[in-house]
Amino acid sequence: MAEAEEATAPTARKRIESKFPIGLIVRLVAYLFVGHLFAFFVYLLFVLGAENQ
Repeated sequence: MAEAEEATAPTARKRIESKFPIGLIVRLVAYLFVGHLFAFFVYLLFVLGAENQ
């Protein structure tokens, strides 16, 4: 039974990588993380600026 699972795992991974290359997935996650981090920073600037008035 373990042999059947090992045999299907590489084909499933290759199928996913054929649709989305691993580099694209890494860049997408990195851009989403950095984009949200930047948006939080800008939001924080506005909140702190509003408190100083």
